[in-house]
Amino acid sequence: MRRTFRTGIGYDVHELVEGRALIVGGVRVPFEKGLLGHSDADVLVHAINDALLGAVALGDIGQHFPDTDPQYEGADSLEMAQTVARLVRNEGYEISNVDSVLMAQRPKMAPFVPTMRQNVARALGIDVDQVSIKATTTEHLGFVGREEGMAAMATVLVMPNEDVTA
Repeated sequence: MRRTFRTGIGYDVHELVEGRALIVGGVRVPFEKGLLGHSDADVLVHAINDALLGAVALGDIGQHFPDTDPQYEGADSLEMAQTVARLVRNEGYEISNVDSVLMAQRPKMAPFVPTMRQNVARALGIDVDQVSIKATTTEHLGFVGREEGMAAMATVLVMPNEDVTA
């Protein structure tokens, strides 16, 4: 089998609720609400993880980190990203780049993006210049605009590991 580059796309959404910390891109963002989920509910990292798993046809994070498994309750999504990056490498690929967009009406995410990029790059074992994170509002439209939740999309490119012969 001839190995070539592969792409993946990921999407995630979580509800905003009171009584939870808001963790996005591995950053604890000061806000009166947080994202609801079995793990830390890091919507951005979840989308990136799904994109990476999709690029190498290994399913999604629900298959690898099921919300029915107590060991993932409150789990750190960046630690999951480390596992996902290992899975990608085990399939004979290296992560070339990550491009993502975070949709949140409030709070403003732009001040946190540089730290998010560093966190994601560190977890994936790549350089920060290989990680793009953009933040946008939805102009008060939809569930994001009504501040009911947040969403994220990600696309990735993986390249064959030069150490792997096809």
